Amino acid sequence: MEKAFATALAPAATGKKATARVALVDLKESSRFLLTECFRQFGIETVLVSSGAVERLRQEKFEACVLKLGPGADKVMEAARTSPSNKRLVLYAVGGTAQDTIRYSKYGINAMFQEPLERPAAMKLVRATHMLVLHEFRRYARIPIMTDVTVVSNDGHRLSASSTDVSSGGMSCKSSEDMPSGTNVEISFSLLTLPRVTVRGVVTWRKTKSFGVRFDASDERRQKIKTWIDAYLEN
Repeated sequence: MEKAFATALAPAATGKKATARVALVDLKESSRFLLTECFRQFGIETVLVSSGAVERLRQEKFEACVLKLGPGADKVMEAARTSPSNKRLVLYAVGGTAQDTIRYSKYGINAMFQEPLERPAAMKLVRATHMLVLHEFRRYARIPIMTDVTVVSNDGHRLSASSTDVSSGGMSCKSSEDMPSGTNVEISFSLLTLPRVTVRGVVTWRKTKSFGVRFDASDERRQKIKTWIDAYLEN
């Protein structure tokens, strides 16, 4: 079993060095096997990190980190986000609820694997985000990131949501509350180093428990979001 596990965690034998490393922090064995297989499909190496995760994320360079939300997760995320070499790493969470997303929003979780992990869903998420891990930023129009969002319509209706991704032109959100397509809104949120910003927009699409907002191009406050995204992509 140990030999098989070591083989599963090794990078694919492609004849060249892996282009990126992902830290797998305190995940159960079945999750490590599955995620190693998913990332390996894109030439991404996984590194098992158990003890000393906080110090390793402060001292070693990783392109991404996968960790389970729970006791101690905040310390690991804090170490990553305050490390000069890892502050822009892609942060994946395993498990958790919508409330957890809000609780940990200051750490800028990029994407979340739902438990129990299933191969099709895990592969879909890795496929959707692997270009960020590989630093192919310019080919990635939207940055996946989870943060708490407040949306207020022109008639004063207010709802709470969480973002799923953001671009300089708009944001996709999740919410159990309804905000009809075509509604003019003000949306406010913060993004890691970007203090809370409010910008006008319009709801352009609505699906079950999700919707999209296009930012008002005439709102000068949108420039702050564009500047933050440009800095994120250049880092």
